Amino acid sequence: MANWRKSPYSGPDDGNECVEIANSPTHVAVRDSKVPTRATLIFPTTAFASFLEALKESAREL
Repeated sequence: MANWRKSPYSGPDDGNECVEIANSPTHVAVRDSKVPTRATLIFPTTAFASFLEALKESAREL
């Protein structure tokens, strides 16, 4: 997973206060942009998609 990307909403200073994601057809990886050489979390694509949908639903309820 070499194509890491950050949200355009990452903030100032090249987005140093954000997470980065990279994806493949079967998995999504997440890491801290401040320390990219540390631990990476890897999720199955379907689980990550469910997580994002739950976040969107929570945001709508606010």
